[in-house]
Amino acid sequence: MIRLRRVYDPPEPGADGVRVLVDRLWPRGLSKEAAAVDQWPRAVTPSAELRKWFHAGGSPQEFRARYEAELAAPGALDGLARLRELAAAGPLTLVTAVRDPDHSHAAVLAELLGGGAA
Repeated sequence: MIRLRRVYDPPEPGADGVRVLVDRLWPRGLSKEAAAVDQWPRAVTPSAELRKWFHAGGSPQEFRARYEAELAAPGALDGLARLRELAAAGPLTLVTAVRDPDHSHAAVLAELLGGGAA
């Protein structure tokens, strides 16, 4: 099972399983202890250029296509493989600082890892 949550929400030890931060930048104002992040694979996060392009008014559909192209790069493929292994071993929670994880890069990543998020 793959879950999406905000990194600012308190961890749920019985349900979260492995918590993976899927943002390129560390969340503002959050300590490492409070985040309770187990892994931070930057290779699977959107590039700085892609984030800037999207925040300047890029369309969600084009963002998705560009992000999927970035995830097809060798370093990202290794990171995706590792996340698939983690998901197969037990609960995996992708955490992000965005306000709506269900409509973000984290949701795209969850779909690529195993067909959606809970």
